[in-house]
Formats: sequence, structure tokens, C-alpha cells
Amino acid sequence: MLYRLARAGFFQLDAEKAHDLAIQNFKRFTGTPLDLFYRQHLPQRPVECMGLTFKNPVGLAAGLDKNGECIEAFGAMGFGFVEVGTVTPRPQPGNDKPRLFRLVHAEGIINRMG
Repeated sequence: MLYRLARAGFFQLDAEKAHDLAIQNFKRFTGTPLDLFYRQHLPQRPVECMGLTFKNPVGLAAGLDKNGECIEAFGAMGFGFVEVGTVTPRPQPGNDKPRLFRLVHAEGIINRMG
């Protein structure tokens, strides 16, 4: 139910604005009682890859949390790993907007933020 409400609200916004709003809220709610809305307690299915052990095989790819602001929140969602970044020696302006596109039918996103 909460997911449907949040999704409907976010889909009224431009994809990049929705992304920014989500990051702001994850930062705001992490460590408060409200983080229970996104915290998951999933059974672990450990996977070993290249000498590393992950609690499950589903991870979050780089690009969603470009500045490493929500590592704890994304970890609490049950991902087996969270890749942070992209990390560069100096801040970069990124690509011109629009640069984040929803693929509604595929339930995906194209990220060209740069």
C-alpha cells in the first residue's frame, strides 16, 4: 500500500526530481522510527564471488547514490551489496538535462547523469 502511494506520487514528478527527493528523504529518515517503512528483513542467501561473501545475490549498481549519502538506507533495504559512486578526483557537472529516463513497462531507469 505505501509503495503504491509513494510510486504514484513520484511518477507525477520528473524522474530526476523524484530521484533527488528520494535521496533527501532517505537521508532524513535513516536512524529514525520512519526508516521502518523501507527497512527489510530478508532471509540471507549468501553468495561468494571473487573471494568476497555477500549476504544475498541482489546488489545495487553504481549511479543511484552518486555521493554516498544513503549507504545505510540502501543497505537496510536488503541489498547484498551497495556500490557507491561514481567517484572522481574533482566534482563534475554531469550531462545536460534530461539525463534520467523511466522505462515504465520494463520497470527500469536509464541513467545518463554523467
